[in-house]
Amino acid sequence: MLTYDHIAENKIKTAILIAAFLLLIIALGFTFSQAYDAPGIVFFAVAFSTIMSLVSYYFSDSITLALSRAIPVKRQDNEELYRVIENLAIAGGLPTPKIYVIDDTALNAFATGRDPQHASIVFTTGILDKLTRQELEGVAAHELSHVGNYDIRLMTMVVVLVGIVTLLADWFLRISFWGGGRRSRDSNNAQGIFLLIGFVLALLSPLIATIIQLSVSRKREFLADATGALLTRYPAGLAQALEKISGDREPLEAANKATAHLYIANPFHAKQKTSVSWFANLFNTHPPIEERIRRLREMNIG
Repeated sequence: MLTYDHIAENKIKTAILIAAFLLLIIALGFTFSQAYDAPGIVFFAVAFSTIMSLVSYYFSDSITLALSRAIPVKRQDNEELYRVIENLAIAGGLPTPKIYVIDDTALNAFATGRDPQHASIVFTTGILDKLTRQELEGVAAHELSHVGNYDIRLMTMVVVLVGIVTLLADWFLRISFWGGGRRSRDSNNAQGIFLLIGFVLALLSPLIATIIQLSVSRKREFLADATGALLTRYPAGLAQALEKISGDREPLEAANKATAHLYIANPFHAKQKTSVSWFANLFNTHPPIEERIRRLREMNIG
């Protein structure tokens, strides 16, 4: 398959998942407003989630860098790394991001920043020491692709949607528990049906929202692989890097669950099985690394 086809396919799948999110929120909002005759709850949930996510959007990069114990790299400290990043940024039509290093022998990297003008790319010392130049270019191109594809912005929007779903579900269950009994006795048959549907949705929707969020994250990893391969014109470089990363069973000490989705590969290698069932994969932030390598090997840069 041509690399352009991979990119188009992943963009379409992402759009479908976002549409599914919006449909879930519409279904929740309509059901809850009908059950309790209170449409204002939907608007409050949207406003609250948006405000919280805006705060995260503007400050998440500095928080993430601090949590990861990332140290800024000066040009004189690693001239070759700067040349790699600058050349790829020029090829991608992007400003050169800030470069950071985590002092850890594990093999990993991630990008953060709300847009290309405020982007940072972080590498572990392990990945800088153990990859060849072509492999490092593949990793750097992958991370620059996250920046160029505005994945941080997209995932912030997804977090907003997850927050809305979770708030609506939580409020519905609380209202049902504290005041739903009297309401249900006073309600007509239609409201009773909506109450039942709403209760089921309130229980299942946070799980569904989480699955969709993680699915979007996996699709963006595939997209960054394809876009990065197009940037370097050498998919094998990233494939070889991922093979080395998958063989590294050392967990990244500075990683945590809040930032795990940012990394090029799951940073908890030591705790992760090499193969998982399709159901377990629903709850992974990253697609199977073997599948990513296979797709890269099959790519045709046309």
